[in-house]
Amino acid sequence: MDMKTIYLLIPLAPLFGAIIAGLFGWAIGRRAAHCVTIGGVAVSFALSAYVLNHLVSGGESYNGTVYTWLTINGIDFNVGFLVDKLTAMMMCVVTFVSLMVHLYTIGYMHEDPGYQRFFSYISLFTFSMLMLVMANNFVQLFFGWEAVGLVSYLLIGFWFKRPTATFANLKAFLVNRVGDFGFLLGIGLVLAYFGSLDYAEVFAKAPELKDTTITLMTGHTWSLMAVTCILLFVGAMGKSAQFPLHVWLPDSMEGPTPISALIHAATMVTAGIFMVARMSPMFELSDTALNFVLVIGAITALFMGFLGIIQNDIKRVVAYSTLSQLGYMTVALGVSAYSVAAFHLMTHAFFKALLFLGAGSVIMGMHHDQDIRNMGGLRKYMPITWITSLLGSLALIGTPFFAGFYSKDSIIEAVEFSTLPGAGFAHFAVLAGVFVTAFYSFRMYFLVFHGKERWMQKGHHDHHHDDHGDEHHHGLGPNDKPHESPWVVTLPLILLAIPSVVIGYLAIEPMLYGGFFDGVISVNHESHRAMEMMKEEFHGPLGMVTHAFSTLPLYLAIAGVVAAYVFYLVKPSIPAAIDRFFSAIGVRKLLEEKYYMDHLYINGFAAAGRAVGTVLWKVGDALLIDGLLVNGSAKVVGFFAGVVRRLQTGYIYHYAFAMIIGALLFITVWLGVALGWFGPGVYEWVGGLLYPQA
Repeated sequence: MDMKTIYLLIPLAPLFGAIIAGLFGWAIGRRAAHCVTIGGVAVSFALSAYVLNHLVSGGESYNGTVYTWLTINGIDFNVGFLVDKLTAMMMCVVTFVSLMVHLYTIGYMHEDPGYQRFFSYISLFTFSMLMLVMANNFVQLFFGWEAVGLVSYLLIGFWFKRPTATFANLKAFLVNRVGDFGFLLGIGLVLAYFGSLDYAEVFAKAPELKDTTITLMTGHTWSLMAVTCILLFVGAMGKSAQFPLHVWLPDSMEGPTPISALIHAATMVTAGIFMVARMSPMFELSDTALNFVLVIGAITALFMGFLGIIQNDIKRVVAYSTLSQLGYMTVALGVSAYSVAAFHLMTHAFFKALLFLGAGSVIMGMHHDQDIRNMGGLRKYMPITWITSLLGSLALIGTPFFAGFYSKDSIIEAVEFSTLPGAGFAHFAVLAGVFVTAFYSFRMYFLVFHGKERWMQKGHHDHHHDDHGDEHHHGLGPNDKPHESPWVVTLPLILLAIPSVVIGYLAIEPMLYGGFFDGVISVNHESHRAMEMMKEEFHGPLGMVTHAFSTLPLYLAIAGVVAAYVFYLVKPSIPAAIDRFFSAIGVRKLLEEKYYMDHLYINGFAAAGRAVGTVLWKVGDALLIDGLLVNGSAKVVGFFAGVVRRLQTGYIYHYAFAMIIGALLFITVWLGVALGWFGPGVYEWVGGLLYPQA
């Protein structure tokens, strides 16, 4: 099998599974539906691993057109693949996490009537993401970009009878459209000034246009490269949920847990990070754009972490940690440490998918109760979920030797070495974020797996209607106990826990300092020296651990864990007192309202949009168009028709009388002309009528 066939098979295998499960799921049944989709993704993962091995072993990268869609004015719109080491790494991460999610779904969704539909959607999502990361041009990138947005809409609103789910998927869709509008404008500028949409041609021409300026408003010139890169990054802000376009991601927890892992770990939210890393030859030419990226990432990393502290829904805690970690990746992009951002993207994908799937396992064990205040002491009832969740949490907070330690510490170090104007604020944000992350992660961990068994205190069922309108019991009853999940749920947890522990130690040297991304990621080492300085100080993965004991991040992480332990296991009265204090000064309310961003969008922009729409409807449409133009012209015609209708009596002597009067008028005019009764102007007018050519 030649390599081009393999590259085609990788995205098409999940697409085939999605089509079979989606269109014929009703006929083939549940088992066949999950077999065909899991088979497709498994094939895709095996081939992706083969491609990565081929490239690491010295194989050539591939950049070629598969199909020309159309040609306009000499510009080709192609479907094509660019498969280099960055692509191969992303393909492996996407397909591996997707495979784990597919397996997990068998256990998690086994009672759901939309079983086949769900498998079809997650397989289609995998296809969309693969088309995005394998693209070699902006058109295909935009196709994949929009396709993951569409399928995420279907997945977040999977339980479409639940009003909160339909609100959440609409919110995700609309917020992403805002980002995508900026992205499309950026692609439009690329087409207008670079004359091509092919990556290789655009990147080759970029240095020539470094000093080109454009006039957006009269009298104001802007750098073409800065405007293009910022507009492209606005697209990334939507997809990768960066402030202020982050509001859709926590609400998207309304979807089933497997898609929380798929959307928020390895795939959709990392598309923006991947795109900026891919566009590094352009971003390197604009310090303005990089500084913008850096500050947005720093705001997201710190302030979204604060929101994680007050959440009580187990999935929302993990969702806010995703927002915070995406901020860390964006910060790395801003300081030109693209390889570090890609490295953190990879390590984060494993441990965040693990944490989401672990949360789903806890929800199953608790009979679909998601409130961490009703949990506690689950360690002895759910040992596999407990140990894998602990490993995921340790990786997330940057514990030495775990995957997250190597990538997170590298980001903090890169920011420290950066000379961009926003680097000081960003360094403070990522350092403070270490403590905040450790605190809320272990707050959740201690409340769920340790301490008192608080579900015993409830002693009742919560009655509610499920997603399909049937009433059933929610949460554990007085005689129920939590239980470990079946093997189709625990096996993916174990398989994700392994890379969450070891992948950082194994991959840091080749990915950051060993030339893994040579020729793929472009860095101007003269003006952006962070990676060069880090390389000089790097003494192997073991040396990085020993060095960590002399730096602040490790002690901030330990302080966060200790604080969570004391607050929630030893002295629960302390957080209650702190809570009362912050409630009194209004900080608690600020965090509960998520900095009032939703209020601003819903009561500000959305309400203003609806008001403008109402005015246009009532004044423009109802009054002017319908009332004046359409109905008004009809009334005028009706009036004249009514007048004329009075003359149409149907009596022959009326018509004879009208003919006589007409004949008399005609004769009178004729005589008047002949005898010169009228002025010269009338003669000219009559002459013009009779002899128009003269």
